[in-house]
Amino acid sequence: MRLLRKLVLIGIFAGLALFGWMVHFAEQPLNLPETPHDLVLKHGSSLRGIAQQLVSERVLSEPWSFMLLVRAYGMASAVKAGNYQLEEGMTAYDLYQMITSGSTVQRGITFIEGWTFKQMREALNADESIRHLSMHLSDAEILAQIGAAETMPEGLFFPDSYYFSSGMSDLEILKRAYQTMQRKLDIAWRLRDTALPYATPYQALTMASIVEKETGRSDERPLIARVFLNRLRLGMRLQTDPTVIYGMGDQFDGNLRKKDLLTDTPYNTYTRSGLPPTPIAMPGLAAIEAALHPAASDALYFVGKGDGSHAFSATLSEHNRAVGHYQLKRN
Repeated sequence: MRLLRKLVLIGIFAGLALFGWMVHFAEQPLNLPETPHDLVLKHGSSLRGIAQQLVSERVLSEPWSFMLLVRAYGMASAVKAGNYQLEEGMTAYDLYQMITSGSTVQRGITFIEGWTFKQMREALNADESIRHLSMHLSDAEILAQIGAAETMPEGLFFPDSYYFSSGMSDLEILKRAYQTMQRKLDIAWRLRDTALPYATPYQALTMASIVEKETGRSDERPLIARVFLNRLRLGMRLQTDPTVIYGMGDQFDGNLRKKDLLTDTPYNTYTRSGLPPTPIAMPGLAAIEAALHPAASDALYFVGKGDGSHAFSATLSEHNRAVGHYQLKRN
């Protein structure tokens, strides 16, 4: 009996000591390596793995106390993946509450006007806070996964910033960007000017992508669109360098040569008439609006002035004079 009483007393003291330590640990401010400290917990991480991660990031000095704290509250399976921001003065108990309640901060990814779908995929693959489900899928498989009816992805996604919690999949983000483009293109198409030669919204999207790549100046986009529409109306070839470059793919080394303009591809608008078969990039809303609301002009040509703007001409002789003038000026 005396031995049993001793064991019970030892157990009580051990329990009190453990309880005292847990209270002390829970109320101690974390020794953060920097503030704020970004903590990214990935999907499928175990409590042990998270505790070890906190040690490796120098948030905790050892993993066992935190694991015991979480288990003491019966919340070992309630830890939620996500992006968390740890602030100065936070305690271990604050951290426990944060990651079991899912008080995450949002991350964002930005798709830039003029990007190709290949660049979009590279940006998604490089973001570690995104769950990568599309990395080994083909472009066509991605479109099928997000419910797109099209078979070619170029130009189908709206360039913008998309915010998400850690662990959201790349397919979910792509689906949002696709649906956003569908909505904006549908509205713009219904409000388009009359007497435009597009048979479908997709053709307008293709023209918008060319406008996007031809100029970064918002005031010039409607004029650029009108030049190409005037050429289409007269049966002229579009003869736009960005489509040629797109058709060259990885063969383009940064210099466009005369032989490139003469080498036929489905996207070479020097050798083929009409619009290319697909968009060549992601057009922004301003380029879409320009394609559907072009400026009133009889211009058929334009040449860069060397400052990012262009000179527009209605006749070939005017254009040749402009080319000579601005080439001499640059030289």
